[in-house]
This record gives sequence, structure tokens and C-alpha cells, in this order.
Amino acid sequence: MTKNQRNIYIGNSDPSIALETYKSILKLLPSSEKVDIKEALDRISFCPIYSKKSSPYYHAAAMDGIALNHKITKGASEVNPIVLKKSVDFDYVNTGNPIKAPYDSVIMIEDVIESDDEHISIISPSKPFDHIRPVGEDIVANEMIIPSAKRINPFDMASMIQGGVQEIEVVKKPKISIIPTGKEIISNPQEIGKGKIMDSNSILFSALITKLGGNPLIKNIIRDDLQELKNTIIEASQSSDIVIVNAGSSAGTEDYTLKAIESVGEVHCHGVALKPGKPTILGIINQKPVIGIPGYPVSAFVAFDEFVRPLLESLLNIESQKIKYIEGILSKRITSSLKHKEIVRVQVGRVDDKTIVTPLQRGAGITMSLVKADGIIEVPRNVEGIEKGQVVKVRLLKDLGDIDRKIVSIGSHDLIMDILSDMIPLSSNNSGSLGGILSLKTNECHIAPSHLLDEETGLYNISYLNKYLGEDWAVLKSIKRLQGLIVKKGNPKNITEIKDLTREDIKFVNRQRGAGTRVLLDYKLKDLNINKSSIYGYERELTTHMAVAAEVLEDGADVAMGVYSAAKAMDLDFIEIGYEEYDFVMKKYFIEDYRFSEILKAISSKDFKEKLEKLGGYKVDEPKIIRSGDYDD
Repeated sequence: MTKNQRNIYIGNSDPSIALETYKSILKLLPSSEKVDIKEALDRISFCPIYSKKSSPYYHAAAMDGIALNHKITKGASEVNPIVLKKSVDFDYVNTGNPIKAPYDSVIMIEDVIESDDEHISIISPSKPFDHIRPVGEDIVANEMIIPSAKRINPFDMASMIQGGVQEIEVVKKPKISIIPTGKEIISNPQEIGKGKIMDSNSILFSALITKLGGNPLIKNIIRDDLQELKNTIIEASQSSDIVIVNAGSSAGTEDYTLKAIESVGEVHCHGVALKPGKPTILGIINQKPVIGIPGYPVSAFVAFDEFVRPLLESLLNIESQKIKYIEGILSKRITSSLKHKEIVRVQVGRVDDKTIVTPLQRGAGITMSLVKADGIIEVPRNVEGIEKGQVVKVRLLKDLGDIDRKIVSIGSHDLIMDILSDMIPLSSNNSGSLGGILSLKTNECHIAPSHLLDEETGLYNISYLNKYLGEDWAVLKSIKRLQGLIVKKGNPKNITEIKDLTREDIKFVNRQRGAGTRVLLDYKLKDLNINKSSIYGYERELTTHMAVAAEVLEDGADVAMGVYSAAKAMDLDFIEIGYEEYDFVMKKYFIEDYRFSEILKAISSKDFKEKLEKLGGYKVDEPKIIRSGDYDD
């Protein structure tokens, strides 16, 4: 394969094959350095570490008591106590004191009867080396304390010090240069404005590198200048073990990373069958890996995890590092392209002794999907998707113990859920009220926040629960929230009521089907005899109150229907429609679960009520539990 063939834009190489070929060309090997044992925490041992001395390195008293020769205690009993004289037959010792000949035994002070200042009595015999720590009981000289390629922990450090080790050879921390690029990229939050993007990826890379054991160095931002980028890459490749260039790896007019790498080095691969992360570039300059990583945050993480992490592990000699996996049942169908291996972020929870895996919002720019993710699953190439109910393998990103304790919530979105998740172990997935009830039906969650209004009865949720859950449901009622129309500050379009949504100059944005807010809107439209098709934007759907409020703020819409707290958070104006009930629906068994007690305690607390009052637009009543059958539909 010629260099020109390798550089064809934009390829679709298999990620695993591309990485293995790349590694075989680079032949990365760890190097070493010596450090004081006190500086060894979390470093990787380069070679086995052997003790220089035994521990203890003398026979030592294991207890406070008296040291003596065991022979003189022969025959001692309660009816025949033996009287011993200090400095002739015995000496007092403390824990850790050396035991020297002719002494070969220690009797605990609790078993000694003092007669006077010079004499004691014993009433039971001792044996050779009773309560004496022999030489090397803990560590024997020249014994291996830790093997090579071991991440050193506090216990390792203590053992090495006990073994007389003062300095050890560890794997030298690889230097990783991070080069952020783009005229829109900024590092100072004070400069945030339209057309400006915070350089969060450099911080992400730096933290990931540090956690693995590398030494990150963030370079100054390169403002889409090819020559400056080339110079920076050359310098970084000379002084670093790995170079990351972020971003400019795609095909935009100012995406210079490919040109910069191929002009001073070699491009091994450009474009991999990975979603997100397809435009990744694998280059080589000065025999060093130079990797062009896409700019979208999730793409950046996926590309780093797929390509940079394995190279860094090679340089750290920790290629065998274990990644924890768990199997679970997929709660929602995942569709995927046949062209790529797709990385999907998921939340994981234990419901009815089943591990439930719920996909999070996808998209290369959805940074919060990484914050909320408990793990990731891979959809292989040549697979169109994974069906709901199928068992999937999840690579864990969080501790399994934390996952087991978590309350799984699927249903209506509200800022309330953010407050609760700060107070109790809770993961919240937004699928709309009806989506939550259907997830509860199939035992995919513990609770389903819901606010579905029945047009016939005027009651919230009950008729839907009877329809979908039969006789096995319970509702926790306590919270009411204010719904209305969210409009721009100052209400420039003079929107005053739902009828205004039909005006030709009004652009609306809606919530998704199954959302309680959408149900309430449809109820109001029917009551006013308004045709949905007369509203411009009715078919455009977003999944959260904050998302529709943000659209109004950023001129994506003139008006949206949502809760007051979202309007207030975005400093927007609000036209009240009225309060609605925001309930927590569950199966009956969950009322007896300790995790339900945590929910009840949280929403009954003064802290919770004060936080809702600060948000605005909420009322909190005394909690009330209603079970199926308490009143008719």
C-alpha cells in the first residue's frame, strides 16, 4: 500500500484492525525511571521489587510481658506456681522489643502475678517462641514484594519500606501533548458567546491521561493556521510520547489536521468504522503516534478510548488492565448503521433481580450522556441494531455497588429529578409520562414520574395506570407544578393564550409524543376546537422542558409549552395555564422497598421543599400513597 493510497479521504477501516496495524508499526515500549518509595503511589513497577531486609529482622516480642527461657516454666500451675526473679530469670519487654538468648519465650503481662518489685509468679508453662515474632515472619530478605507491571498502592509502599526498600524502578510517565485547534475554541469562560466553544475536550483528555498514569501537557490553542499547526505538531512529536490533535480531522475547509500530519509525517489511517468517532486520523511523525481526534465531545471520548488509551497502556506496560463488564436486558431497541461499530452510552440498574440497560440520548455532541452513563455497549459492524429485551454486554464506567443501590426512574422530565438525584441514589431517563408507564409495565424501572391528564375524568394518571398496569400499581402524590407558555423575555410577540399558537407569525416547539405536557396541550387544543395542523412547529419535538425553553431563548421558537421552573431558569417570560399533578408511579411491591423510603424521606424534607421554592412554580403537599382499587376509573 502506497502512502497516497493510505491517505485517501475518508476511509472506513475496521477500528480493531487499524489499531493493531498501527501498534505493530509503532512498537511502543515502556521506559523506566527511579523514584523514592514515598513518591511511588499509583506508579507502575517496571520490574519485580525484592526486599533488602527481613521484617522483622530480629526476633521481636509480639506482646507486652516478660521474656524468659521456656524451660524454667516447666510444671507451673495454679497449685504449683513458679516464682521468678527479675534480671535473673526474666526481663520485662514491650511489643517490638528484641528477644535475645537465652530467652526464647514471652508470657503476656496479663498472665503474670507480681509478688513484689523483684519477683513474679507464673501459673502455666510457656512454649518455645510463644508470643515472639521470628525473623522474616512478615517479609524474608530477597523475597519478591510486588511483581512488575503492578500499580503501586499504599499497602505495597508500606511493605516495601518494611523490606528495607528506599528507591524503586517504575515505568516512566509517558508525556502526552494535547493540541486544541479551531478559531472558535476558547479556554476562558469569560469569553463565552455566540460562535465560541469552551475547550472541554483538552480537560477531558488531560484527566483521562492522568487517571491512567500519563503526564498530559495542554498546548496553546491553534487558530486554524496550517503552518502554526505543523510547527506545533513537530515540536510536540519531538518532546512527547504521544500527540493528540483536537479537532480538524474532518473535511471542512479549515480542517487542517490531515494536511499538517501528512506534510511532515505519514498518515496510517484516516476514517474508521466507528460511530461516533469516524474521522479519526492515525498518523506517525518522528516515530511517534500523532492522533487526530474529532471535536464533538462524545466522538472525542470514543476516539480516545479506542486509540489513545491502548497506546498509553502499552507505554505504561498495563495492557492487561481489566475492564469490568456486566450483562443486562436492553430496555429500548437500538438501531444502528451496518457501516460502523457504534458506541452507545447506557444507564444500568437492578429492577426485580434483573439488570436493566437503558440507552441514553445519542449524538456526538451530547456531553451529558457521558456524565449520566453507567456504562457503554458496542453495536458491531454489519448489525442493524439490537432488539428490546435482548441480553447485552455492558462495559462499566461506574462502580457496580453504586449501580445496585440506584433507584431507576424512567418517565416525565422535570428539574425535580435533578434535585432528587442530588439527595438519593437515582438515575433518571426522560421518555415522557407514557413511556415511563410502559417501562414500568415491563419491569424496566422502579418509578415512573407521570402527569397524564384524562380528558373524561379530569384526573391525573389513574385511567392510564388502570389501562396499562391493571391492578398492580401505586402512586405517590405530593407535588404540583405550574404549566404554561414559555415566551421570550418581554414577550415581543405579545402571546397571551393558547389560541395565539395558530398565528402565522408564531413559531412553536413541542414536547415528544407520550409526554404529559403534550397530552395537556392536546387536551387544551381539543377544548378550544383548534386543529393541530394550524400550529407552525407542532410536529417539531424535544424531550425536556429545559430543551424547549432553550429553543425559545436561542430564537429557535417563539413559544413552547412547559413548566415555570424551566422558564425561570432561562430568564424567560411565562404565561400561566394552571397547576398539574406530578406523580411518582410504581408497582405495589416497591412501597416496601427501602429505596422507596429514601424517596419519601427526601420529598418530605425541608431541604427538598426549600429547593423547589427556589426554582419556583411548585406546590408540595403531604405525601399520599394511592393504590390500584382505591377509587374507580
